[in-house]
Amino acid sequence: MANASAKRTAQQNAEAIKNLRLGLLVSGALSILFRLLFRRGSLSPKQFSFWIYIFSLGPSVFLARYLERIGSPRRDPTTGTLISAGEDLSRPGIIEWCFDVIYITWACQVGSGAFGQWVWWLYLIIPLYAIFKLWSTVISPMFFGRSAASAAPEADGEAKEPTSKRQEKLRKRSERGDPRVRMQTR
Repeated sequence: MANASAKRTAQQNAEAIKNLRLGLLVSGALSILFRLLFRRGSLSPKQFSFWIYIFSLGPSVFLARYLERIGSPRRDPTTGTLISAGEDLSRPGIIEWCFDVIYITWACQVGSGAFGQWVWWLYLIIPLYAIFKLWSTVISPMFFGRSAASAAPEADGEAKEPTSKRQEKLRKRSERGDPRVRMQTR
């Protein structure tokens, strides 16, 4: 059954990589088409919007190639059997953030071709989200000793932990002073 799971992951990765390549081509073609139709002056290397577009291709192509490299299934050249399915590209975390950066870049490229330079301000979503994640997972716990998510229950007074019936029974016994219950220190 593990082989079936690897085959399913390899198939999903191959589909995601195909969509990634198609997305790169479509977003690039639409962006250039919109610039030719609506913003012909933005194709000049003297224009700032031209250089923003060129520099935005960097993260988009780099992350797409990175996701292709880690997600591509590896097969035995002689028999064609699956050796490795590659990393699961549907996993949350860094891989998901890579896709988000690619999608925002494509939206900014196409949008700036259709609507103008102001669309590039949407690109600020990426560093703002990075600052938020850095604050909530690193800075806040380091300086305040707790995460932003755990601050809410403490503000209401007593933090309620989910307990099982057995834990509740042991807590009641310890409150009565039952000698069978040993107190654990945290």
